[in-house]
Amino acid sequence: MRNITKRHESIIKLIKANGSATIPELIEMTKVSGVTIRKDLKFLEDKNLLFCTRGGASLTNPYANDRPIVEKALINPEKKQKIAKAALELIKENDSIMIGSGTTVFELARLLQPTNTLTVITPAIKVALELSGKSNIEVLQLGGLVRPNSSSVAGVHAEYILDNISCGLLFLGVDGIDVDFGFSISNLAEAGLNQKMIKSAQNVAVLADSTKFGKRGIGKICDIGDVQYIITDTDAPPLLIKQLEKRGIKVIVAS
Repeated sequence: MRNITKRHESIIKLIKANGSATIPELIEMTKVSGVTIRKDLKFLEDKNLLFCTRGGASLTNPYANDRPIVEKALINPEKKQKIAKAALELIKENDSIMIGSGTTVFELARLLQPTNTLTVITPAIKVALELSGKSNIEVLQLGGLVRPNSSSVAGVHAEYILDNISCGLLFLGVDGIDVDFGFSISNLAEAGLNQKMIKSAQNVAVLADSTKFGKRGIGKICDIGDVQYIITDTDAPPLLIKQLEKRGIKVIVAS
């Protein structure tokens, strides 16, 4: 039976350091052929030590699943709170913002206490309910069919309203951040609405914990260059952060 070799250990060490690695990077490090590297990655995946991806490997499953919002709320709650707190610093002179659906952006809504009048546009019922009783906040709830998994609306009715709306800043939750594929979510029904929200906003800030890096959801919502800010936690892969910054995105790490 085949055993873990020193080369395998080197491969795992590199992927742990960066969150992922490409086949060319692994070839350069190990000085073996691409065929050998692919066999190594398949072997390590069978050992449940990594996930093979297109053109490389990752420590986490590269494909995001559509899970209920109550389940997502239990994942990394402290990190999400820190990310939301850092996101508050972006709200300055904006008289209107948009908050999408998801557990991380909901934390932003929970912390929001503006001193001046602020209009918040949202498709998320939980966000609207959280904000509806707060002073200095006017809520514009987008209408449409409510998805149970996200407690958020989707569909043509919400998209129609967005045709006549503009806001200063959109706070968006995503399920996947991939340098090549872009930003994505795990449900196609909400992908179109997210695309409309991006077009309605002057600037876009993605709030995502480190587990979203290197993943792809089924529904792409925009390219890397369509987002101005990413706010994440200290476990985000440094290599991916550098790649995103090279693309012009300001990455804010919430400590």
